[in-house]
Amino acid sequence: MTVFLAASVTSLFAQKSAVFNPSNKAIRGYDPVAYFTDGKAVKGSESLTYHWNDADWYFSSTQNLNSFSKNPDKYAPQYGGYCAYGMSEGHKAPTDPDAWTIVDGKLYLNYSKDVRTKWRDNEKERIDKADKNWPQLKDKE
Repeated sequence: MTVFLAASVTSLFAQKSAVFNPSNKAIRGYDPVAYFTDGKAVKGSESLTYHWNDADWYFSSTQNLNSFSKNPDKYAPQYGGYCAYGMSEGHKAPTDPDAWTIVDGKLYLNYSKDVRTKWRDNEKERIDKADKNWPQLKDKE
């Protein structure tokens, strides 16, 4: 039952987009820079947005918006914001903005906090696998 539910949820949120952006909101409207500067998930404001990679990115401050606009690759989550654990398993999956990790200066998001726990058990190996899978899966549903 759990496997079926996870597969259903994954296909429900599957996108051809290289950025996971339900309702065209990257990271569900959370500020990507805040993970680095505040060390937590911070909701962005609709008045502070930046369009990049066919998605709208939301920010909690003008300073964060400016930082992102100068170097989006530094702050954007890996694998377009799709679940890093799922990507290591060879598929795209939605993410929870509160299930995140920064490894070697890069932001990784996961489907849930439980999945993040599994991810952390061997994140270096999972990053290697996900890095190999991303080029083939990036533009697929």
